[in-house]
Amino acid sequence: MAAQTSVETIWHIPDDLWSLIAPLLGPEKPPGTRGRPHTPFRVVFEALVYMAKTGCQWSALPRKHYAPPSTIHGIFSKWVEAGVFKQAWQLLLEFYDKQVGIKWKWQALDGAMTKAPLGGEATGPNPVDRGKSGTKRSLLCDQRGAPLSVVVTGANCWRAP
Repeated sequence: MAAQTSVETIWHIPDDLWSLIAPLLGPEKPPGTRGRPHTPFRVVFEALVYMAKTGCQWSALPRKHYAPPSTIHGIFSKWVEAGVFKQAWQLLLEFYDKQVGIKWKWQALDGAMTKAPLGGEATGPNPVDRGKSGTKRSLLCDQRGAPLSVVVTGANCWRAP
C-alpha cells in the first residue's frame, strides 16, 4: 500500500526546486528588524501554489499553515511588479525539461473567455457576450499536458501580445 500524502504537505516546494526559485525573490527581512514578525518567502510562495491549485480566494487561505492573506497579497504584489513570476516560469520549465523532458512532438492550445465586469487595462469588449468587458486566457501544453505558456489578453484580441 502506497503512503498517503498529508494534506498539510502537498503544497510544499521540494528543496531542489526552492533553491532555484529563492534567488529570484530578493532579500527577506533581516532578523532582528523592527516591525511585524518576518514571513519567510517560502511560506508565501507555497501559499501562492496552494491558491493556484485550489482556486481559493485570498481570504480562504488556511491561517494554520500560511501568513495572513494581506501579508501574502502584499508580497505577491511586489513580486508581480518585479517580474518574478515570468523569471520563475522560465526556471521551472528548464527544471521540468531536465527532470522529465518537454515532449515537443505535438502541443495543445486551449483558451477561455471570461467576464471582467470591473474592466481594467487587460480587458476588451467580448465579441461573444454583447461587447461586455472580458478577458481571454490561452494555455499551451506539451504532449504530456505540462503547461508551457499562459497568456491573458483582452477578449477582443486575436493574437497574443
